[in-house]
Amino acid sequence: MGSHGSSFSSLPAYLRALAHTPTRLARRAGSVSTSFAELSQVRARSGPDMRRTLRWFDLVGLGVGGMVGAGVFVTTGSGAHSAGPAVILSYAIAGLCALLSAFCYTEFAVDMPVAGGAFSYLRVTFGEFAAFMTGANLVMDYVMSNAAVARSFTSYLGTAIGIPTAKWRLTVPSLPHGFNEIDIVAVVVVLIITLIICYSTRESSVLNMVLTALHILFIVFVILVGFWLGNWRNLTEPEDPKKHPSGFFPYGVSGVFKGAATVYISYIGYDAVSTMAEEVRDPVKDIPIGVSGSVILVTILYCLMAASMSKLLPYDMIDEKAPFSEAFRGKSDGWGWVSNVIGLGASFGILTSLLVAMLGQARYLCVIGRSRVVPAWFARVHPRTSTPVNASAFLGIFTAAIALFIDLDVLLDFVSIGTLFVFYMVANAVIYRRYVVLGTTNPRPTLSFLCTFTLTSIIFTLVSHLAPAGKPKAFVLTAFGVIALTILQIFHCIVPQARKPEHWGVPLMPWIPSISIFLNIFLLGSLSGPSYLRFGFFSALAVLVYVFYSVHASFDAEEDGFDDLGQKNGEISMESKEIDQESLKV
Repeated sequence: MGSHGSSFSSLPAYLRALAHTPTRLARRAGSVSTSFAELSQVRARSGPDMRRTLRWFDLVGLGVGGMVGAGVFVTTGSGAHSAGPAVILSYAIAGLCALLSAFCYTEFAVDMPVAGGAFSYLRVTFGEFAAFMTGANLVMDYVMSNAAVARSFTSYLGTAIGIPTAKWRLTVPSLPHGFNEIDIVAVVVVLIITLIICYSTRESSVLNMVLTALHILFIVFVILVGFWLGNWRNLTEPEDPKKHPSGFFPYGVSGVFKGAATVYISYIGYDAVSTMAEEVRDPVKDIPIGVSGSVILVTILYCLMAASMSKLLPYDMIDEKAPFSEAFRGKSDGWGWVSNVIGLGASFGILTSLLVAMLGQARYLCVIGRSRVVPAWFARVHPRTSTPVNASAFLGIFTAAIALFIDLDVLLDFVSIGTLFVFYMVANAVIYRRYVVLGTTNPRPTLSFLCTFTLTSIIFTLVSHLAPAGKPKAFVLTAFGVIALTILQIFHCIVPQARKPEHWGVPLMPWIPSISIFLNIFLLGSLSGPSYLRFGFFSALAVLVYVFYSVHASFDAEEDGFDDLGQKNGEISMESKEIDQESLKV
């Protein structure tokens, strides 16, 4: 007997299920869960509970470790070429954007402390299909980026000890280019981290704290050396003023925002902290401090690093690919060894970001398994370790297999598009949840606002990135900016909030999540065409999986009594609120 028996027991049964696909899609795609269900029945499908061992300082450490990887050692160069010395402000703006998104995550995580992160948040607002698409893209992004990060560990470790990357990898001439460099070191690193996260979340947090502390020491060292050796004149004067404009804002305000879009990937990683909510002792207190505190701390570190680099070299002399290591490599004044130190520090950063990301991806898949849209085997929590061993082991092996032979270039927009899309969806979801109580309030005004505001933001972004500079462009941008603000103010005045968070909520609703929506759309507009093709491909693949497997498995779970999403969007009331709040005090 299994929840998939009726649709997958035989080929004729599956063909009959396919014939009923339209009916099942209509029933399941828009079906929503409740906070109470996610905290009780759904969580119980994993068997033993995950052990609540994490405190706010663990979450800060995981957030910092997840964000401060090797990316900052790369993005500063690209950002400096876009904004000049004002890349310092680019990091501050990107940090503000990340903080606004973090507020949205925090409200959900405090109200519903489960391991599913964005998947669970969208499941209780926009339904099963939206949640599945979000979860599928997130897991794929995690796996692909983790494989790329694992391979980059080999490169940075080689820089630290002075051994070229080519000597760490085996070349197989018979394989096609891009698939012919076998990286055993990357595989070993991924498998070791997989064993650690399977063994214990608490021990994983302790290891992350140690590695993160070492990485921050290296970052502080780089900051101090940059300020010690640098010249304040470099903050306003380029090396070649004939070819490059002078001043702290050589490319104006637009350059600062372009730089912010470039460096924003350095902040990706805090969202993984929300997946640890089920293992936090006091979610009401620890999650807001852990998520927001880590983003603020990382923003300060990044701004100091950018200031250090801008003081060390004129912005037109900063290497775009490896700004910090190239700034010291080959120096004849005795500072060339700093390049090796940077390589070692980046290696520690890669390990921490990989550890946190692999913790997050396993918990996403675990909760997706609880919903039955993927096999329930992934949802199992081991009774001794209290960790999602099946999901951790499967994704660890999958990541290691990709890291073994596929050469994934760590492109800035390659990794970020799926995550930016999820941030956008979560910001929409937190507004929808505040203003709509299903079965009580009319969702149309809120949905109309979200669609109209999104459309206005998209038009603003397209004009900003595609239209030629001049007065017509400035006029159009100003007009659409005023339209967006007017739409937001009208919604704020005429649509009352349907619920108020009891413990922690996003302040200045709906302004902060609306600004987050706009900024995420604007940053998405800065990404390249190939990244959208990849996103479209993975999304189309996810749709096929949902249509040919997930909707039928979910339907079977409902028929067998294992699922409580039978209600359509609009038929659920604010049931079990007292029980929801009681679960927060565990």
